[in-house]
Amino acid sequence: MKKVKNLKEKIVLTVGYLAIVLLLYFLGAECIFKKFLGVSCPGCGMTRAFLSALRFDFVTAFRYHFMFWSMPILYAYFLFDGKIFKRKKVDLAILIIIAVGFVINWLRLLF
Repeated sequence: MKKVKNLKEKIVLTVGYLAIVLLLYFLGAECIFKKFLGVSCPGCGMTRAFLSALRFDFVTAFRYHFMFWSMPILYAYFLFDGKIFKRKKVDLAILIIIAVGFVINWLRLLF
């Protein structure tokens, strides 16, 4: 996959991605992972959680997917080519914490 360096390209990609996600959401599309494998994916509930957070309903957002808060952080990593802090170890530690949170949330959905 080509690495996106230009900020304008990243914003256009973001708008396109959000348009596709919202279109699929409003069309009632199901999670492909869940449909074919029968189990929730690590991101299941993220769209509903994020929409709840946009309505300031954080209790419901945490119920849907308690890692919804990590999306702005991950987006910042996308915008700044994986470097938010000056020290690589801090960036890595934050990404590991987020990854562990996603795994914990996924296990919660499975059991």
